Amino acid sequence: MKIAVAGSIARDHLMTFPGKFTDSIVASSLDKLSISFLVNELEVRRGGTGANIAFGLGVLGNNPMLITAAGKDFGDYETWLQRHGVDTSQVRVSTDLLTATFSCTTDIEQRQIASFFPGAMSEGREIELEAIVRNCGKFDLIVISPDDPEAMLRHTEAARELKLEFAADPSQTLASIDGALIKKLITGAKYLFTNEYELGLILQKTGWSEIELLEQVEIRITTFGSKGSRIDGKNLAEIRVGVPEVSKVEDPTGVGDSYRAGFIAGLNWGLSFERCGQIGAVIAAYCLESKGTQEYRFEKSEFIARVKKTFGEVAASEIGAKL
Repeated sequence: MKIAVAGSIARDHLMTFPGKFTDSIVASSLDKLSISFLVNELEVRRGGTGANIAFGLGVLGNNPMLITAAGKDFGDYETWLQRHGVDTSQVRVSTDLLTATFSCTTDIEQRQIASFFPGAMSEGREIELEAIVRNCGKFDLIVISPDDPEAMLRHTEAARELKLEFAADPSQTLASIDGALIKKLITGAKYLFTNEYELGLILQKTGWSEIELLEQVEIRITTFGSKGSRIDGKNLAEIRVGVPEVSKVEDPTGVGDSYRAGFIAGLNWGLSFERCGQIGAVIAAYCLESKGTQEYRFEKSEFIARVKKTFGEVAASEIGAKL
C-alpha cells in the first residue's frame, strides 16, 4: 500500500505551566482578557500534523511520502524524518521563509493554550498533487491533514479528480474555516478522523446531522481521549476500542496524530478496523508518555506485550505478525 501524508510541518515550542489556567481566568471578563503565564519548562521539538503522522508511519515501517511545504531551515528536520523511514522527496522547501512554528502551553490539568505561525506552510498551496502522482505513481491512500486551508482544498479536489482514496483529517483547522469549506474537505472521504470536540464542530458548522455526516464518508474514526475511540460507518456497525494504561502523562500534544499513524499502519497491513484502532491506541499511549510529538520509542516485543496486556492474546498475535 502506497501512502502519502499531506499536512503541516512545524517546530513545536512546548511549555508547561505549573498551575491551572482556570484559576487565572475570570469567566465573566473574557471580553477583557489579557493574561500571561510564567512557565517552568520550555522544549523545542519537531512537529506539525503531517510530519507527526508520517513519522509514526515511518517508525512502524510503512515508508510514507510526506507532502508539505517546509522552510529554509528544513535541513536537520529532513535528515531526522529520513532516518525514521519518511520519504521527503516531495517536500517543497522555501527559499525565503522559516518552517511553521507551533507554540503551546499546557497546565497541570492537561488543558492547552496554543498559537500557530504558518511561515512556509503558506507555500503549500503551490504544491501540485497531480504532478507528484505523475512523477511518483498513484497512491493507495492520501491523508489530508491540517495545513494551509487552500492547500488542503486543492489536495482534496485533486484526490477526487485523480480517483485517489483519501482520509480527511481537518482537526485543528476546523476552528478557523466555515461550514462550506468543511463540507468540501470531507465529502467523499474514505476515512474521516476527528476527536469528540472536532466532530461537534463539524456538525455545528455544516448543519449536518450525525446520519447526514455518515452519508458523506465511508468510515468515521472518532477519538475520546482516555475513553478510547469509536469506528463506525453507514455500512459498518460501531466498534469501540479502549486504551492502554499509561505510566505517566507527559504531554498530550500530537497524541491524535500518533493514533492516526497507528490506525493507517493497520490498514496498510490489511488488519481489521478493530486491530487498526488498537494499534493507534497503543502508539498514542507511547506518545502521551513522551515529551514531544516525535520522541516516543519502543521495541517490537514491548509494543506487542502492551497490546496483549490491553487487548488480549489474539490481538497481540495478529498485530505481531505484521509489525
